[in-house]
Amino acid sequence: MAQNINIRFANVSDLDEIVVIFNQAVRARINGSLQEETAQSRLDWLNSFNQNDYPIYVAEQNNRVVGYCYLSPYRAGRQAMNKVAEISYYINYNHHRQGIASRLIKHTINECQRVNKNSLLAILLDKNKPSIAILEKFGFKKWGHYPDIIDLDGQICSQLIYGLKLG
Repeated sequence: MAQNINIRFANVSDLDEIVVIFNQAVRARINGSLQEETAQSRLDWLNSFNQNDYPIYVAEQNNRVVGYCYLSPYRAGRQAMNKVAEISYYINYNHHRQGIASRLIKHTINECQRVNKNSLLAILLDKNKPSIAILEKFGFKKWGHYPDIIDLDGQICSQLIYGLKLG
């Protein structure tokens, strides 16, 4: 389980593998995105992260990116919300159920003090039962529910907000 995993800050050389993992979730209709991305279309997105405020981490196994986790602003531009971040994570489908998500989430939570975050939000679809289970494992609680607002090519589902107060 999650053996020989190295977690580090992501860089542009990881982008191809990050996009492959992201597109797996798009095809599974599990993240709300309906169109696959390319490395070029995600370059500005990757460059928007920084190690001191909103980092993006990759999990490597045998020198290959097998997952990633990142913090992004909640309600960007509203200074009173600077200590709140949204956490997102994606694991290569060939590496599910190996503890990689747990390692990434734990690492990211541990880094929150360094990047001055005191609350985390995870915004996800109600059909994503594995993500709900792992969030609850780390103490996240359901703080919000938007019923039946998501349309995934005719499949209607709800959006959930899970939260974790740190420290």
